[in-house]
Amino acid sequence: MESGVETDSLKQSETQSMTTQAYGCAALTMLCLGISPVSQAELEPISDNAMGKVTGQAFMQIENIPGQNHEFTRMTLTMDVETRVNIDDIQAGQINGGTDFSATHLALGHIARNDGEVFNGKTYNAGEEIPFEARMPYIELAEDAAGLAGFRMGFQQARGSVSSNTTSFSGNISGLKVREDVSGTIYDTALFAGEGETATNYRASHIGIAPNGSETMTCISGVNCAPLTNLRSVIVGEEGSAEGEVAFTDGFFIGLQRDDNVAWQTLDGANTISVGKGVFINLPTNMTVDLSQLTGGGVDRLRTHQSDMGTKLF
Repeated sequence: MESGVETDSLKQSETQSMTTQAYGCAALTMLCLGISPVSQAELEPISDNAMGKVTGQAFMQIENIPGQNHEFTRMTLTMDVETRVNIDDIQAGQINGGTDFSATHLALGHIARNDGEVFNGKTYNAGEEIPFEARMPYIELAEDAAGLAGFRMGFQQARGSVSSNTTSFSGNISGLKVREDVSGTIYDTALFAGEGETATNYRASHIGIAPNGSETMTCISGVNCAPLTNLRSVIVGEEGSAEGEVAFTDGFFIGLQRDDNVAWQTLDGANTISVGKGVFINLPTNMTVDLSQLTGGGVDRLRTHQSDMGTKLF
C-alpha cells in the first residue's frame, strides 16, 4: 500500500474540529483493519439451552477511567492484526511554522532480505513478509469541562519494525540505548532539537546520549548525537525471555492533544505519561546501537519494498 497522508494542525480553539477528526480517525482505523461498520442479518430467538452452551468475549470493551484533570474513555477492540504498510509522506501537527511529526517512506513491518533471517523464533526466507503485529487496538478520549482535550490510538500489545526517514519527531523513543565503542559503556538516549540544542520531546531532529541527571548537555552531531534520519529502522517491543527475542509492548501509541499536560495512563494504571499540545508518539524499543554506527553511517534500513532498494533506501 503506497499512499500519502497529511493531518491537520491542532489549535486550542478548534474543539469541535478536533472531535470530528477524532471520530473520523476512529472510523478510518476500523476500515483499515478491515472491519465493516454495516451488516445485515435476520434476527431469530435463541433458546436458554442453546444460550447456555455459548461462550465468548465482547468485540469491544469500554472503560471509563478517572484522572486528575481529565476523564478518560478507552474503547478496546478484541482482535489481532498482522500488517505491512508503506506510507510515502506524513506531516502531522503543522502549526506555528513547524511540524510535530514529519517523515517520508514510513513503513510498518518489513521483508526478509536474506534466507535464514530470524524474528521472534521464526525463520524467514528472502522475500517473505515479516509483519508488524498488533493485538487489541484501542481508541481513548480525554475530556474536561471544555470538551474533548485529547485523543490517542494504540495497542495493548505491539511488536515489529518501524522504518522511516524522519526529520521532526515529537514524543519518546523510550528504551533505545547507545554503546560507547571503547569503554563499552551503555547510555540512555534522548531527543534533541538540533545541532547545539538541548534535550526535548517536541519537534526533535536529532537523537543521542541523554543528559545525566540535572546536567545540561547539548547535541554535537557526529560526537554524542546524530540526525534522526540516521535511525532508519527501529524494532518496537520489549526484551524477550530468550536472546534475540522481542516481546510485545503495551506502550506504543499516537496521541493528539488540545491542551498541555494531558496525562495518559499506562495500560496497567501504574504510571502516567504527561504530554503537551499537538501530536505525541510513544515508540518503545529495546534496541542497543553502537555510538559510532549511529553517529557515522547510521542504522541500516530494513527491506520494506518488494524490490529491495538497499539499506539506505533514499
